[in-house]
Amino acid sequence: MSCACFDRRAVNENLPGSIVHLMQPITGVVQHYNWGTTDAIPQFLGAKPDGQPWAEYWLGTHHLGPATFEDGVALETVTGELPYLLKLLSAGTPLSLQTHPNAEQAARGFAAGYFADPHPKPELFVATTQFTALCGTRPVDNSVALLREIGLDDVADRLISAGPHAVVADLYFGRLNAQSIINACARSALPEAALVSRLDAMYPGEPSVAITLLLNLVTLEPGEALCLEAGNLHAYVSGTGIELMASSDNVVRGGLTTKPVDVELLLNTLDATPLARPVLPASESFELGGAGVRLCRLLPGSNAVADIHSIALRDDGVAFYTAPGETIDSTVGCWVVVGATGADN
Repeated sequence: MSCACFDRRAVNENLPGSIVHLMQPITGVVQHYNWGTTDAIPQFLGAKPDGQPWAEYWLGTHHLGPATFEDGVALETVTGELPYLLKLLSAGTPLSLQTHPNAEQAARGFAAGYFADPHPKPELFVATTQFTALCGTRPVDNSVALLREIGLDDVADRLISAGPHAVVADLYFGRLNAQSIINACARSALPEAALVSRLDAMYPGEPSVAITLLLNLVTLEPGEALCLEAGNLHAYVSGTGIELMASSDNVVRGGLTTKPVDVELLLNTLDATPLARPVLPASESFELGGAGVRLCRLLPGSNAVADIHSIALRDDGVAFYTAPGETIDSTVGCWVVVGATGADN
């Protein structure tokens, strides 16, 4: 089966030195964040592990990690600034608890000087190994049952009467006692409680540790996905996969990190609407909501026609750029970024 993404043929002819590259190999940029694993990304790329954490491998034109062609020329000289960033991500320890703004919030925050750019940052993650994450607010009935099983009737009652957004705020501002929740979790064998205890060992007494009890704890199998829209409170926990996101730096952190947090801004961007089914089943195509692109799986021997400036990451670790209107041939399996309006054959 092929994923055909029909012709838009818009090449950046006005860019200085712009030329059309047809399935040209590109080299991404490794990000050595301390939460990364030391072996998964090097092994995927065919590189020798060097003992450092290899957290992410970026493929795009983002200013903090721009991809290049084999001759060292920046990808951006051909494509201009791409609206997306493709990543290989491998987490050995949990990432920060965070949200991202919607389009209106991002524009307003950028104008006011507290966001880095005026763009929203939807994210799509597809697991290539078993992957654990916290993703979105759990349905209230499920959270109430969990809290009562752990012995947290007061928190359950508050959740019923006020809703998850209010409980998150109560924990941040001390109206509910985060440490009592953490202590109760230490006496429970439930997986959600065990994660609270693990996080508390890393960030003792933080309200964000207790807040994780309100979120869906999910384990993805290879090929399954998460779509993280604006306001989704989430944290990756462990595992490896492919991430497609809008090329934005707008992250609002609420804890589980040594980086600055902004509780007020997080509460303003938080969408606490319960998310009943956060995990998307395995598919050959996932759309990145609101970004105009999607991530398409090409099987060995299949092909697609690029309708945008397209980046593909093959299963053997080689990445390619393909110009609009040209054919993407897949001799081995790959994940490729294409336009959201393309149609499957």
